[in-house]
Amino acid sequence: MIKNEIYTQWKQASNLPESIKLDLTEMDNQENIIEDAFNGFLSFGTAGMRGIMGAGTNRINIFTIRQATEGLAKYMDTLNNADKKRGVAISFDSRYHSKEFAYEAAKVLGHHNIPSYVFDGIRPTPELSFAVRHLNAFAGIMITASHNPKQYNGYKIYGEDGGQMPPEASDMITEFVRQTSDLFLIQTMPERDLRKNNLIKIIGEDVDEAYLTEAKSVNINHELIKKTGKNLKFVYTPLHGTGKVLARRALQNAGFMNYDIVAEQTISDPEFPTVKFPNPEFPEAFDLSIKLGNKTAADILIATDPDADRLGAAVRQPDGNYELMSGNQIAVVLMDYILKAKQAHNELPSNGVIVKSIVSTELASKIAENYNIKTINVLTGFKFIAEQIKEFEENHSHTFLFGFEESFGYLIKPFVRDKDAIQSTMLLAEVAAYYKENGKTVYDGLQDIYKKYGFYEEKTVSKVFEGPNGKNKMASIMNNLRNSNLDSFGNHKVISTEDFQESIKINQDGKQESISLPKSNVLKYWLEDGTWLAVRPSGTEPKIKFYVGTNGKTKDIALEKLNTFENSVHELVNKLI
Repeated sequence: MIKNEIYTQWKQASNLPESIKLDLTEMDNQENIIEDAFNGFLSFGTAGMRGIMGAGTNRINIFTIRQATEGLAKYMDTLNNADKKRGVAISFDSRYHSKEFAYEAAKVLGHHNIPSYVFDGIRPTPELSFAVRHLNAFAGIMITASHNPKQYNGYKIYGEDGGQMPPEASDMITEFVRQTSDLFLIQTMPERDLRKNNLIKIIGEDVDEAYLTEAKSVNINHELIKKTGKNLKFVYTPLHGTGKVLARRALQNAGFMNYDIVAEQTISDPEFPTVKFPNPEFPEAFDLSIKLGNKTAADILIATDPDADRLGAAVRQPDGNYELMSGNQIAVVLMDYILKAKQAHNELPSNGVIVKSIVSTELASKIAENYNIKTINVLTGFKFIAEQIKEFEENHSHTFLFGFEESFGYLIKPFVRDKDAIQSTMLLAEVAAYYKENGKTVYDGLQDIYKKYGFYEEKTVSKVFEGPNGKNKMASIMNNLRNSNLDSFGNHKVISTEDFQESIKINQDGKQESISLPKSNVLKYWLEDGTWLAVRPSGTEPKIKFYVGTNGKTKDIALEKLNTFENSVHELVNKLI
């Protein structure tokens, strides 16, 4: 079998890292593990790649990192010399092997005579996005697996605008990656030669200071912070990740002094010893924050994931307990405050715009409408929000005010072109100060929004399909769903179906409309009661996500509907498998 032949080639290869040798030895006679590790190559898509670290073509290791970088390098070889010499900015998070992988990428680029700008230590993903623009680099590489468990790592490529690579370039890079099938033949330049030939420059505090200078523009009401910020009590934790590098300095620069840090979670430990999953979407990630918050009577708890692009929060309720906010809830609280504060300061532009993903809450659109602000919906993936920002800059059609995805990613100021948890931490602290000034908490503020616009509830149901047949099962489910012509869901009629792969919206009466967004394997159904269901396979994980959004006049009504629709998702999946 081919996979066993490749496994044997790896075992016989020379100069393997000790960790790879150990993995290969432990695989002996374990056919299932060999099958998973060597059955094809790790998927490389528009957002790069992510996977379990270890030996194998379907794992993250120095050889698959080299393969991905070789694809980028071959693409840059097609550029004119001036663009090629602009080089690549490289950053990495606190995970095992992240720094090693960053330098392996630089060594591959160096062999192609492409310079690299490598951070001197861990830095957030949004700072990498910023660094690409700040240094006028042609591309960027971020070594991270974001909020995944400790066994994972990943590789993301950014374009010259600081957003993830645009489709045309990404497709070319992907093709070059696939052409590089013999991972052991990829050549690298030793670090000493990189230094000798000025093909690597170490960056750090110089870029930090530039980022922090731009970050001063994030907060809106500086008088409010000066007056109330010093009395605001909140807790911040970077969950063992990169947030600690910039968040505290950014908060201090903004004027927030009276907050507490979860000390144990400021340690950059790749084991993530205090949390099972370093994911601020999960309540257990806040266990230590809650203990500290109870001691200090903190108004809000804020957590950033290991690469500091996602932010989660828990708010103090009237009974003193803390309740985890959803990504959509955090987004509407931030957005409502931005529009309200800018309007109060006569800074709300007439051509202002909010940009959100198609699977994020519709409450945002209602809030924006109240301020005569347009909402633009894009496909899932922050690169599509970045593309909109770039378009606004070029044609001056709109002024970007806020962008978000329901998956805990937000952007306030476009000096970064990816979701930015450092910016979000700064603004959320200001939002908490605003409500404190008015004798309320962020929880109270969220209830005020619901009372004004209606109660909106959303839920994401993920179905995992691991193993060598996982991709085929996922493809089968999507095909079966497309062929089923779903006309009802949860005892409600489907009034329109949006197929983003076919770029068609089909209404209940059979009338068809074209969808102007890029093609993507996503289906979205709108029901007669205003509920919507969206279905999309994840681009980085072996799962299909089912998103449900509904609303009602009261919270109980909205939650009851949501529970009904969630049960309907499970029933639907059972029919499709």
